[in-house]
Amino acid sequence: MQQFYDLADCGAEQVDKLLATAGRLQKHPEPRALEGKVLSLLFLSPSLRTLASFQAGMARLGGNTFVISPDMSIHGLETRPGIVMDGEAAEHIREAVPVIASYGDAIGIRAFADRRNIETDIADTEYKGLGALCSTPLINMESAINHPCQSLADWKTMDDLAIPSQSGKFVLSWAYHPRALPLAVPSATVHMAAMRGMDVTVLRPDGFELPAPIMEKAKAAAARSGGSVTETDDRQQALEGAHVIYAKSWSSTRHYGDRIGDQKLRTGLEDWCIDDPWFETADRDCRFMHCLPVRRGVVVSDRVLDGPRSVVIQEAQNRMYAQMAVLYHMLGSGE
Repeated sequence: MQQFYDLADCGAEQVDKLLATAGRLQKHPEPRALEGKVLSLLFLSPSLRTLASFQAGMARLGGNTFVISPDMSIHGLETRPGIVMDGEAAEHIREAVPVIASYGDAIGIRAFADRRNIETDIADTEYKGLGALCSTPLINMESAINHPCQSLADWKTMDDLAIPSQSGKFVLSWAYHPRALPLAVPSATVHMAAMRGMDVTVLRPDGFELPAPIMEKAKAAAARSGGSVTETDDRQQALEGAHVIYAKSWSSTRHYGDRIGDQKLRTGLEDWCIDDPWFETADRDCRFMHCLPVRRGVVVSDRVLDGPRSVVIQEAQNRMYAQMAVLYHMLGSGE
C-alpha cells in the first residue's frame, strides 16, 4: 500500500483486509512489527485524536514518529502559492513537505479545507498538491473533503457492535454548531456507510444539502454494495427504524465561503441538537456516533452522549487500531 487517501480507492476487498488486521492487532499485538520504521506527521490543522492515535499506534508496533506543524517551525511556514515571501515566514511548504517526508518511511498529512471555493475543496486541490511533493507512502489524516482514517474506524466500530450492514439504516444527521465546519467527515461518512451496504439517509435542514458530487459518489458505492442513499429534511421519516444516528455539523453548501450567509441560514436551527426524543422511533438498539470533538448541549445532549447509546469513545479508540492496520500494510508485512 503506497497511499491511504480514500476508502473508495481501497475497494471492498482491501477494506476487509484492513479491518481484519485491525481486529487481529487489537487482540494479538505485534510490538516489533515496525521496528526501525519512522512515520513523519505534518499537521497543518489542529488535532487531538489523530495525533495521539497515530503516535500511540506506531509505538505499539515498535516504530517511531515525529510531528511538525507551522507553530512548531522556528522559521514559520508559508502555505500560499505564488506568494512573494517578504513577510515573517522564512520557509515555504513546497520545500518543507519533501524534506519532512524524506526523514520518514511514510508521511501523514492533515490539512483542512480553505472553505472559500467549494469546487476547489471538493477537488481536494490543496491536499493533492501537497501529496505530489512526497516520494514516500502517504496517509490522509484529513483533507478538505475526506477523512478515511475516521471512516475506517467507524466501520470497525459498527462491525464490533454487530450493527447490520445490508439491512442496517444509517442516518447521517446535520447538527447545529455556531460555526461553519468542513465537509470532510460528512463526505467520508456517507460514502463509508454506503460502501458498507447500509441504507443511508442524510438528514439536514434546507440549505445544508451535501454537494452533488459527494452524493453521486455515495450512490455509486451503494449500487455496488446493495445499499441505498437518500437525502431529506424530514426528521421523523429519516429517524424511523434507524440503527445508527451519526451527528455532524457542516457548512451550508448554498452559502459556501460566505460566513454571513451561512450564519443567517443556521440561525434558529438550535433544535438540531441530538436528544432522547430523536430515538423514539429508531431501532431499539440504535447507537449514537460522532467523530469528536463534540460540543455538549449544542450538537448533542449530555444524556445521550453519556448514555448507553453513545459509542463515541469506542470510535475514538478504534482510530488507533484502524490506523495501526494501515501502517502495518503500508510499512510492515501486510500487502
